[in-house]
Amino acid sequence: MLNVFTLAQGRLVQHEIDSPDTLAQAAPVWVDLEAPSPMEKGWISARFGLHIPDDIVDDDLEESARFYEEDNGELHIRSDFLIDDDVTPRNVRVAFILKDGVLFSVHGEDLPVFRLLRLRARRIPALIGDAKDVLLKLYDADAEYSADALEGIYDSLEKVSARVLKQDVDDRAAGDALSAIAKEEDLNGRIRRNVMDTRRAVSFMMRSRLLNAEQFEEARQIMRDIDSLDSHTAFLFDKINFLMDATVGFININQNKIIKIFSVASVALLPPTLIASIYGMNFQHMPELQHPWGYPFALGLMVASVAAPFIYFRRKGWLR
Repeated sequence: MLNVFTLAQGRLVQHEIDSPDTLAQAAPVWVDLEAPSPMEKGWISARFGLHIPDDIVDDDLEESARFYEEDNGELHIRSDFLIDDDVTPRNVRVAFILKDGVLFSVHGEDLPVFRLLRLRARRIPALIGDAKDVLLKLYDADAEYSADALEGIYDSLEKVSARVLKQDVDDRAAGDALSAIAKEEDLNGRIRRNVMDTRRAVSFMMRSRLLNAEQFEEARQIMRDIDSLDSHTAFLFDKINFLMDATVGFININQNKIIKIFSVASVALLPPTLIASIYGMNFQHMPELQHPWGYPFALGLMVASVAAPFIYFRRKGWLR
């Protein structure tokens, strides 16, 4: 899909391009290519003289190829943007090219941060002034989106804490808690990676000396927001580790209770086994063998030998 954004009375206006003639009539400030076809790439090349390689959003790029400036003045930035959905949270690579006052963005799927910027640009006049503003506002929206995702993690961990720390936890509940904690840990790690990548991209823009004074100050504010997000992700990692340890501890306690029951049962059954072994000997001279009450006496002695340890263990509190 090929979307072109122009500025009209200080607002960002979106145009869906379906032919090269429509593209030729537009004076865009931002050209967004979502999973572009070879034909759409050809339109861009013919209209703007920009070649978009097929591997522009590949994940195996070298670090030196993520942020650089061409001799002709083209600025190339490749950044990761977060998608936090209920199915598979993931980071999506986006390639940005800033050429002749036009920002080109190439990505494989629609991103929440891009939708957020489009909505804001329609509602707020004069939010966007040029292509560099578009890029900065995208990174600003990305930092805000990451902050919202962190708040969601905190709310989810609070629910897990209520289940794990405020009530008896059986093995099934502990397993569900571990699954929820692992999911939030993975999302927190993706947010941290996303924030780190955004910091590098904004820092590169500040070093490139393409920003005016107002844009440079906005970039500094984005960097301060990212620093605060870094400390929050570290706090959440500590909370996740605590809940993980607590949940595993409850699982160990439940397992120890089961083992304790088997241990008590085995100890309690040792005396009757000893008694049965004694009276199972085939010696000729055993007084109880000829006694009419010998059999009930042996059974009673075995019952008493079982009851006595249980009573003792119960008084000691070992059966709780």
